[in-house]
Amino acid sequence: MARVTIKDIARISGYSKTTVSFAFNDPSRIGRDTREKILRIADELGYIPDPVARNLSLRRHGTIGLLLPEVISFAFYNPYLSQIVQGIGEVCERENHSLTLIPPIRESLMEGIRRAAVDGLITIGLEPGMEAVEFIQRRHLPFVAIDGRVGGGFPVVGIDDFTAAGTVMRHVLDLGHRRIAIVAFGREPKLSTGSHVKSQRLSGYREALEGVDPELPDEVTYVYAAPSLDGGRQAARTLLDGRERPTAIVAMSDILAVGIIDALQGAGISVPDDISVVGFDDIPEASLVRPQLTTVSQPGYEKGRHAADSLMSLIADQESPGHIVLHAELVVRASSAAPDTVSSNSR
Repeated sequence: MARVTIKDIARISGYSKTTVSFAFNDPSRIGRDTREKILRIADELGYIPDPVARNLSLRRHGTIGLLLPEVISFAFYNPYLSQIVQGIGEVCERENHSLTLIPPIRESLMEGIRRAAVDGLITIGLEPGMEAVEFIQRRHLPFVAIDGRVGGGFPVVGIDDFTAAGTVMRHVLDLGHRRIAIVAFGREPKLSTGSHVKSQRLSGYREALEGVDPELPDEVTYVYAAPSLDGGRQAARTLLDGRERPTAIVAMSDILAVGIIDALQGAGISVPDDISVVGFDDIPEASLVRPQLTTVSQPGYEKGRHAADSLMSLIADQESPGHIVLHAELVVRASSAAPDTVSSNSR
């Protein structure tokens, strides 16, 4: 059976091909009765509009892209990303847009950006001066950065990671802990490109430590792990195999902290009686794990929603709201407590 075309609808309806095209792509340019007649005939003929042709005519794709920092199979190990996607999805539904996930292709963000057929991009963690940012700008694609660094001429949505990290570290210090381990994301100690959030949190931790003792930051144990349950478990094993066991572990994300708690409990270590554990994000799992996790609550869903709202404004050539700094706060639960003097001196 031959595919029904606009030409067929024009012939049967008596209207021109241009008028028929307006009925589907620009209804404001024809009368309501005319459009209804054309749509009725199209429905009777079984006409299905070609979305590619429509997008070419409108110079719009009807979709925005989320540039993922990792391949899809790995990126969603961290539930924090799911919260961001849900926030973006709310705006996409309201604006009748779809959402395209754009992972690195052959380990290249550039290749993912190059192939992206989208009206605009939301990025995570990209910073001014990065090659990927410059390429997006050369493509003249509107984009908004979540958890990026301000100063590149594009909107950024995030929290004050430096202050939030300092707050959770001061909580640990106020409890009396001095043998502290920090578990950060990444696969190596050296700060890599695109690590704005990591560097800000590490700086916040360090300032809080220096406020107690200028030499304390150099006594902290640092472990770097992938932001996943397995990454947290492996970090905990590394710390348990170390020469001196910490009395508190400060994890840079909740999913790391949950994996750490799981591994500690599996090794017969009580949280927080033997080792306190704190996280960052306040994902749903933070209140489901036992003991419930002390953490920094940051609004992942709101980050996604605000970023998508800002991007829609840019796509529509409206004024962007600019940089948005959302509220984050410490949530104290049962996974943190004062160190046990006996157990902390036993090793």
